[in-house]
Amino acid sequence: MLNSRRRLLMVAAALSLTIPAAFAAEDARAVDFFRAIQLDNVGPIKRALSQGLDPNVREPERGETGLIVAMRYGAMNTFDLLLAQPGIQLEARAPNGNTALMMAAFRQNKSAVLTLLGKGAAVNQPGWTALHYAAASNSTDIINLLLERHAAIDAPSPSGLTPLMLAAREGQEAAVQLLLERGADATLKDGAYHQTAAEFATKADKPWIAETIRKHLASRAKR
Repeated sequence: MLNSRRRLLMVAAALSLTIPAAFAAEDARAVDFFRAIQLDNVGPIKRALSQGLDPNVREPERGETGLIVAMRYGAMNTFDLLLAQPGIQLEARAPNGNTALMMAAFRQNKSAVLTLLGKGAAVNQPGWTALHYAAASNSTDIINLLLERHAAIDAPSPSGLTPLMLAAREGQEAAVQLLLERGADATLKDGAYHQTAAEFATKADKPWIAETIRKHLASRAKR
């Protein structure tokens, strides 16, 4: 009985040494993995994946997956490699809600947006959406792509900010004009400040945007 207990204690002691070492090795591989993604250097990425690294591993600082980081840095070779991995999670979200599609939209990466949509990436989701990000970056091509795939044009962020409000606040005139033409509701107010898109533009010192929105509303009132 005593010998059995000693053996269990020895095994436990051995595990206490080897498990942290294993985690340290995994962490080191993840660091190298994300550094290689930023540089779009697929060699180290392929090696890490062949050694069993989860393609959906999270970057420690932002909690983003490799696919999201690849979109952040425009690493298209890495993007293609990760998309080909079994079990890659297109809809994985960072803690702030970012997805690969949202980051691709923000970076105005039309090719990546088309690829992700072709793979079945979700256009609509609760909270921030790819349309918000396309509006914020003034990417009219991507706005049109998303709307063609039934993106909710007045999708509310967690605070009730619509893509039109966000584009107005950021002074993205082309995005504002396109969203208005495609039917965005300029009379809506957000949930935090209770402001319309025109009021957001005014507060952000973008009076020309506010004027564009007011003229649109006036023209609709005449119909």
